[in-house]
Amino acid sequence: NEIIIEKSIINPGEVLNRLRDEIIKATNPEGKEESLDGMDINLCLFDFGNLKVEYAGANNSLAIVRNGELQITKADKFPVGLHFGEKKNFTNHRLDLKKGDMVYAYTDGYSDQNGGPKGKKFKIKALQDLFLTCSALPASEQKIIIEKTYHQWKQNLEQVDDVCVIGIRI
Repeated sequence: NEIIIEKSIINPGEVLNRLRDEIIKATNPEGKEESLDGMDINLCLFDFGNLKVEYAGANNSLAIVRNGELQITKADKFPVGLHFGEKKNFTNHRLDLKKGDMVYAYTDGYSDQNGGPKGKKFKIKALQDLFLTCSALPASEQKIIIEKTYHQWKQNLEQVDDVCVIGIRI
């Protein structure tokens, strides 16, 4: 609220830069490098009228399926928070959209989930293939398939992380 509403900053990359600074101040007030608290996120600003999206990501990429082809816009490989390595600004991507595109934002909880016959991770490639497989279907059917696939993979194993998949049809 403070960044977007009070300061009127809407550029996703800049929002994440400011959010990182605030999280570091809140979780690490003495400036010691002991607390590496932070979060992974992807943040999108849609302009549906002009068929554009601005996107910035902290470890969470953005997927677009267009005409049966998958396009991945890579996230920056650091969290919103303190981390090891040089402090870099988040990349703000400006992407053109087309009617019929299916845009997916997702956390790593789905792909990191243990399960299947060998108790292994689901993997990001399998999740992206799932997007390709069901992207032409109505959103309500995609939801059922994505949830069913997750639960069949997970079986009786404990959920390892938060799981969120958001799909938007343009």
